[in-house]
Amino acid sequence: MKKIDFPKSVCDQLEEIAESKKIYLEGNILKLIKSSESESFSEYILNAKKNDEEARRKRLEVTRTVQDQNKELIASKEENDALMVELKEALALAEEAKVAAENDLDIMQKKSQFELIGNIVSYALYIIAGIGVVTTALYIMAIFLNSEETTLIGSTWSNLFGILLTNSFSIIGTIMGVKYATDGEKRE
Repeated sequence: MKKIDFPKSVCDQLEEIAESKKIYLEGNILKLIKSSESESFSEYILNAKKNDEEARRKRLEVTRTVQDQNKELIASKEENDALMVELKEALALAEEAKVAAENDLDIMQKKSQFELIGNIVSYALYIIAGIGVVTTALYIMAIFLNSEETTLIGSTWSNLFGILLTNSFSIIGTIMGVKYATDGEKRE
């Protein structure tokens, strides 16, 4: 390998820059330069090589630190991505559970409403039938006993059946209307 021989004037300028501004030549060029005219230039070359080694060591440390931090950041990002996927899955499961619970609650409410309506209608029909049977029994008894009150009981019986029939339809209509109205509110 051929060495580059610097003249004394160049060597002096490089040494002056090194003393005043602490700036040295760096890199592989230091292996190729020499000066046969300046004896102090070999000391400059040794200092430049030491500075170059120190600078390279520091750059290498910074590079390693940055690489380690990048590895940690990549691992953290992968962990965060995995957590995000898990969170999205958990959110989807929670949403499905919420919908299922709402559906179950709706079914239970409809079932209890249906049972309540059934009970109300049953009791209303029992009462209506009971009053009808009692009134009919009284009317039949008045007819067989040749009571003078047959006309009065007959018109009462007729009115009572009309009222009971009207009330039974009214009760059923009201219950169905309330049920329809509450179903309409849920649809909206």
